[in-house]
Amino acid sequence: MRFFNSLVALLTASLAGVALAAPTSLKSIEKFDGETTGKYIVKFKAGVSRRKWVNKLKATPSAEWDIINGIAADVDDDELTELRASGDVESIAEDGIVHIWATQTNAPWGLQRISQAGRLSSTNTAGLNYNFTYDDTAGAGVDIYILVTHSQFGGRARWGTSFVGGTTDGHGHGTHVAGTAAGSQFGVAKRANIVSVQVLNSSGSGSTSGIISGLNWVLTQARASGRPSVASLSLGGSASTSLDNAVASLTAGGVHVVVAAGNSNANAASYSPARAPSAITVGSSTIADARSSFSNYGAVVDVFAPGSNVISSWIGSNTATNSISGTSMATPHVAGLAAYLLSKEGSVSPAVLEARIKTLSTKNALTGIPSGTVNNLIRLT
Repeated sequence: MRFFNSLVALLTASLAGVALAAPTSLKSIEKFDGETTGKYIVKFKAGVSRRKWVNKLKATPSAEWDIINGIAADVDDDELTELRASGDVESIAEDGIVHIWATQTNAPWGLQRISQAGRLSSTNTAGLNYNFTYDDTAGAGVDIYILVTHSQFGGRARWGTSFVGGTTDGHGHGTHVAGTAAGSQFGVAKRANIVSVQVLNSSGSGSTSGIISGLNWVLTQARASGRPSVASLSLGGSASTSLDNAVASLTAGGVHVVVAAGNSNANAASYSPARAPSAITVGSSTIADARSSFSNYGAVVDVFAPGSNVISSWIGSNTATNSISGTSMATPHVAGLAAYLLSKEGSVSPAVLEARIKTLSTKNALTGIPSGTVNNLIRLT
């Protein structure tokens, strides 16, 4: 009888354990709102060796990063389920295709606007007769990571790397952005170095994983050089935690990251890298001191800068120019300002520099700013 009672107790305890054991929960997959590469971006927890998973997967990952301790990989359903169930994994996201923030329209007025508190007396965006007063340090000794080749840079530009198999700017967007950041005529930081990092193809698109690879490369280069470094990201797409994490790691590594708010006339909190908390997120303004009609807005926007009908360098020849609009055009004004201040005032952390840029900005100068969005127009001094 004693043996029977013990057996019943044992079975009861075993059955209770089965009944109470919860099924293994699967991590959700962050969906990308738009076209994807079909791959997944997997971020492993701190301290987890991703090499274990790299060796385990059937296909070799297309990218592997220190910056977020993660990989981009084409996995089958069984592998995806295993990753979702693993305690090694922090997050999984679809690898989406992102696009540049630019609206083609057809000098620069923006430079004079950011060097004075008051509104410009002229509304001629096509003129190249505006005044720009600046300290001659002009970003010297600072590296700005963008894509470009053009006479505007006087040997200060160098090819860095490409994650889309290119060797030149086939679109024009990168050259235009670099011209505004550091060109001799159109640029804010006229003595800064430009390092090309190509993550978008000649059609102006690229994958989230490619952009993370670009940021990973920038972090490695910045650490090796020891120089103050600014990353200018005139691009964006659907919300991506993986991309936001890469930006966070880049700023934690001391690199100053400036990103476009986006051109959808919507809340920038729905887009990456615009919503990345540690980045300086930039909205666009017009020559009449209004928010550009296309510019995104919201609490994640930190400052505004000239972005409508901006003339800068272009592809085709060493003297080519173009006038285009977008938060992509506003962003390099701020990237150039960041380099300018780092050169003039000394190297500081990304958080300190962001606060400095906000403090210097002209307050409440713009019209059309929605409630809950800052009214800060960048200013040089």
